[in-house]
Amino acid sequence: MAERTADQKAYDGPDLPDFITGKELDRSVAAQLKGLPEKLAARVARHLAAAGVYIDDDPELAYQHAKAAKSRAQRLAVVREALGEAAYAAGHYAEALAELRAAKRMNGATAYLPIMADCHRALGQPEQAIKLAQSPSVRNFVPEAKAEMTIVEAGARRDMGQIDAALRTLELAPLTSKSRASWVVRLRYAYADTLEAAGRLDEALAWFHRTYAIDGEEITDAAERAASLEARRDS
Repeated sequence: MAERTADQKAYDGPDLPDFITGKELDRSVAAQLKGLPEKLAARVARHLAAAGVYIDDDPELAYQHAKAAKSRAQRLAVVREALGEAAYAAGHYAEALAELRAAKRMNGATAYLPIMADCHRALGQPEQAIKLAQSPSVRNFVPEAKAEMTIVEAGARRDMGQIDAALRTLELAPLTSKSRASWVVRLRYAYADTLEAAGRLDEALAWFHRTYAIDGEEITDAAERAASLEARRDS
């Protein structure tokens, strides 16, 4: 038997474990596959479900599953979105940006903008990241998405050497929110980190402590950063 070409391998995708049936998909996602022939829809659903299962622990495998889904159903926005997110998680930023742009053209959704902006940062295009961050639609984002965009914009300004502008960007965000949601944790951490980069060490220390105080799931290393700053101050 002739060896499969690269295109054939991409089309086939990785092996699908028996425990992944496709029924794991959210109903809204499954509904978008109903226009496909039944067997094709089932295969695409399993690859999309696999991408969701593996994206945190093995993003490259998730990416390969999402590519297999695209090879079968590239005209569906939900498939392009899944590939964009998996490519982003796996560090394929140019492809992630292209796929999320395609999904946005198809369905008009703006939820992808923070990831797209971060892709621009990763590709060395901070000006483009800031341009997306200033899109009018960002004003209507839910708090979590708005926080993500704020963090990306501040990072882009730091990339450009605009440390004071990065601080101002973060200071417009709800840093003192009483919520302990992860987006508040990440905002505070970004602010503390930027304060340290600006040489404002006492303020940075205070904000690392404020971050740690609400970081019950320890999604940041705020405690370690605070300890490091205290050691530097006391040395």
